[in-house]
Amino acid sequence: MSKHHIGTRQVSVSEHAVANFERLFGFPVEPILISAPGRVNLIGEHIDYHELPVLPIAIQKRIVIAFRPRADKGVRATSQQEIDAAEFTLDSPFTSASQGHWSNYVRASAQAIQTRYALTRGINAFIASDLPSAAGLSSSSALLVAFSLALLRANEIEPTLNELTALLPDGEQLVGTRGGAMDHVAILGSRAGFGTLINSFAPLEIDHVPVPPSWRFLVAHSLVDAQKSGALRSEYNARRAAGTNAIERLGFVSYREAIVNCDGHCIEALTDENERNAFLHVTSEAGRVQQAARALQNHDLAVFGRLLGESHASLRDRLRVSLPEIDRLVDSAVHAGAYGARLTGAGFGGCVVCLCTDNNVKQVRNKLVKTFYAERPEFDVNRHLFIAEPSAGALGGKTTVEE
Repeated sequence: MSKHHIGTRQVSVSEHAVANFERLFGFPVEPILISAPGRVNLIGEHIDYHELPVLPIAIQKRIVIAFRPRADKGVRATSQQEIDAAEFTLDSPFTSASQGHWSNYVRASAQAIQTRYALTRGINAFIASDLPSAAGLSSSSALLVAFSLALLRANEIEPTLNELTALLPDGEQLVGTRGGAMDHVAILGSRAGFGTLINSFAPLEIDHVPVPPSWRFLVAHSLVDAQKSGALRSEYNARRAAGTNAIERLGFVSYREAIVNCDGHCIEALTDENERNAFLHVTSEAGRVQQAARALQNHDLAVFGRLLGESHASLRDRLRVSLPEIDRLVDSAVHAGAYGARLTGAGFGGCVVCLCTDNNVKQVRNKLVKTFYAERPEFDVNRHLFIAEPSAGALGGKTTVEE
């Protein structure tokens, strides 16, 4: 939920974090707040880990951490679910909790940071959120980013955006997800009102592309959880492996080289179906990102919407990361009047992003409620169907933590 009820008044996620921190850890000093947004990837799916351009936005739903530095190296973190706490010391080696458990990202953030920086002070922390988990909106990366920033702040360390985005994906690798750096760049470096066109990851190169004021990105949840860090982790990692194997088999050192030099005979050389499909998805999706960025700059709704549909078809048919529920939701959104829609995030569940405008977003939203979500008791209109506002990243447009 974006708001929490106390008495008759609604409180923000930040207020919720502060109130619960003080309840658990006492009142001696006002806690420090760190906030990290989720993200919606508009287009460019399963290609960031191949170092190709992508076009996400940060969104208004966020992870908020209220914390205070400790005098020792201990870490104690509690989430708003209050089922259990993550407790460890900064000197302890990384040990994983149960697969998919939120505390793995807390532990991984500490481990990743210490490969480069000396942390001498731990923190007590309470974690609150209005960002749906397992929804393809990067809640896990937002948690990892937010907790990393809290530890860095507690230790008075001020890395640059480049340093952070080179470091934090290593935390995801500790959890076991072989992803790229898109989520971390979007969560840290996005600007309010802009799409974040990440042209290059090494070195980091970003163009902030204005989102036309009348465009609306409606996010609709399929009501199927996307547990990328859980049981489906091996499926996610298999897609990356297939794409990597394809270019190695073709003798290219990167997809950028393959896109420039590959002709029709390349495809014939890929006899493994998974590798061929992965290659076709990656190369075609890279082209769609460039076309979508131009469509965004030109305020071209029709082209941008068409590209969303093509992207979804490739994710469904070539990479096979969609599900019948997601396909049905995409079709429902288009039939309801969206200019285009597609799976956003790694897949196997989660959300769809639907391109709308001021003039039709209410119509699309209402029709989805009456059709796709009809007679679904688990549906929460505030949590599962909302307009994603292109928002500022955790650094608020800065290039360092404490700029």
